[in-house]
Amino acid sequence: MTKRAPEDQAPRIPRRRELLRHGAALGLAGALGPQFIGSAHAQADDLGPYQSAKINWKQVEGEAITVAVIPASYFDNLISLQPQFEALTGIKLRFEKVPPGQIRQKALLDLSSKTGTSATHAADPMYYPLYVANKWVDPLDKYLHDASLTDAAWYKYDDIVKAWRDADSMNGKPYGIPYDGEVTVQVYRKDLYDAKGLKAAETYDQLVSNAKALNDPANRIYGLALRGFAGAGQNMYIYPSLFRGFGGTWMHGGKVVVNSPEAVKALQWYVNTLPAYAPPAVRNWNWPDIADAFSQGTVACYIDAHSSAAVITNPQKSKVVGKIAYARWPKGPSGKRVTSIWNWGFPINAALTEKQKKATWLFIQWASSAETQARTSWKFAGPAKRSGINRISLWRSPEFAAAMQGAGDNFINAALESLEHDTDVEWRPRVPQWPAIGETMATAIQSALVGQKKPKQALDDAQSRIEQILKG
Repeated sequence: MTKRAPEDQAPRIPRRRELLRHGAALGLAGALGPQFIGSAHAQADDLGPYQSAKINWKQVEGEAITVAVIPASYFDNLISLQPQFEALTGIKLRFEKVPPGQIRQKALLDLSSKTGTSATHAADPMYYPLYVANKWVDPLDKYLHDASLTDAAWYKYDDIVKAWRDADSMNGKPYGIPYDGEVTVQVYRKDLYDAKGLKAAETYDQLVSNAKALNDPANRIYGLALRGFAGAGQNMYIYPSLFRGFGGTWMHGGKVVVNSPEAVKALQWYVNTLPAYAPPAVRNWNWPDIADAFSQGTVACYIDAHSSAAVITNPQKSKVVGKIAYARWPKGPSGKRVTSIWNWGFPINAALTEKQKKATWLFIQWASSAETQARTSWKFAGPAKRSGINRISLWRSPEFAAAMQGAGDNFINAALESLEHDTDVEWRPRVPQWPAIGETMATAIQSALVGQKKPKQALDDAQSRIEQILKG
């Protein structure tokens, strides 16, 4: 079980020398330990599951591509299998590790300059509107529907989690293929809930009443925690679900509207709830801070990505192992249950040559295939068993259930039901101007959370700034 690195801030187009300096400092393909190398060599000899696909994997043998990813265990698992991919395809594969705070910047520079430095990269789903508007990435339907490149019966694109597929698509066409993803769920202390006769919340009201029943600051127990830190992927990862739960919609007459009555009610709920039932520092907390506090037994419930289970179930750091349970995001006053979703997906850089594009597609198909997803999850020889696998069939497999057994009660069911029933690709406004809009909203939310502005004022100010952003 692993956790993605969250969104950090709206990127600016950086100077090329900045990126080169960062890349040199990190090393372009981070060294892996012997356990990873041993696993890779063992699996490189087992190409049978891939060779059963009715395509010629070596059709562009001799091509070389670079793939940019973030330093994270779920990508390390994939990198360890590089020898397998090269043996299968004859394509030279180079991984470049870029910090999460810089990978969006690097991608924007590379795509906008049309240099084709990276064939593909770990892409933020909120950036596809910008990529597509500028024709920086290829639509992928032509690769999916080309029988010489994709064996549809072997690859089974429709098996990939629909919520993540939709997040990587625009206008009904896929522009990225999800590799690793997440969905947000309730995480709670079942021992504390049982002691008070409580059940996982079905509504916002019940979430608050549970928090009130368990809140005991004098004994360092807080009833509820949610992200408060300002960022497009921080408080603006949580707030949109609250907003949608209150019945809010982002688009009105083709215009982004962030200060509707529903928006004000959602932010007021956020502002009222956090100070009442969360640790005082939560206004500046990101997901690792919340997971750590829960691990130490000071938080009774939080709502965040299912993959944060990797932190709270670590027996070397967590005091609550064996006391954890999961449930879906509660219903808001509107009756809607809208959870937040995320994935790192792979697009194809439109600036590549046709042979490079084919090589990149073969890499994407290999990385996102059911076989590779399994080999980077429960079949992986290292300790990090990915929980963000991209295929519904694997989510329902007994092997995955066995690998996730230590996560806690109802882990797979809560996450899978959330993915299948509670997701809405429009939970955040999908417009090309998202980077700036996301940051504007994040700042507005935090200004309300810390008491600098009333919710309506904060959102009115944000609306004014966003209207200027949309004007260009």
